[in-house]
Amino acid sequence: MTAPLTPRDNQPPDEPQHPPAAPAEGHGSTAEPRDHGGGVGPELARELREGALIALLVAVSGVLLGLLWNWLAPHIPLIADTRNVYLKNTEGEEAIGADGTFVLLSLGFGVLTAAAVFLFRRRGGIPLVVALVVGGLLGAVLGWVTGMWLGPTPDVAAHAKQVGPGVTFSGPLRLQAKGALLAWPIAAMLTQLALTGLFGPRDPEPEVDWSGHDDRQDEPPAPEPPAAH
Repeated sequence: MTAPLTPRDNQPPDEPQHPPAAPAEGHGSTAEPRDHGGGVGPELARELREGALIALLVAVSGVLLGLLWNWLAPHIPLIADTRNVYLKNTEGEEAIGADGTFVLLSLGFGVLTAAAVFLFRRRGGIPLVVALVVGGLLGAVLGWVTGMWLGPTPDVAAHAKQVGPGVTFSGPLRLQAKGALLAWPIAAMLTQLALTGLFGPRDPEPEVDWSGHDDRQDEPPAPEPPAAH
């Protein structure tokens, strides 16, 4: 008979120490990469891409603003003699009318673009509001340039020589108040905020127990600690 081997001084036998196995990073691994704060999250990156696309589409629609402005705005009638060019109606309000038409059209474009974007997204967000503001400002500038380019030539002297003295012709389409360029982005921002506040998704409200029943009464009592011997 052989006696079992026992460690000295009643010490447990030494167990082989093996380092913990690292998880394999093979093709079958389903672990997703984690963001440790050094980059942009996927949700924010998606919102930034959508915001850039929305800003581009809103800015391109400024071409339509320029077309409508050139079509609806009153043109300034001019008349020339052999030396100078004069206003045909010295008390006319065509210049103010051109600015007012641009402002009204810009407000309409701001409301329509914000409503279309809200119907597409059904939610708000800072990137979305920034995209509407930037796109609206670029669209207003593009509409202003397009309307002037499609309107009468800005070379009034050459135009007067072309039509001849005593003939009424239209002056160039101009925007006197440059602050009108802010009408589109302001209208878009306010419309987006209003639609989000009225029809946007809301956080779920916490449930309130109106019966006055205390759920803590139904919980089992905590076990008592064992008595010390």
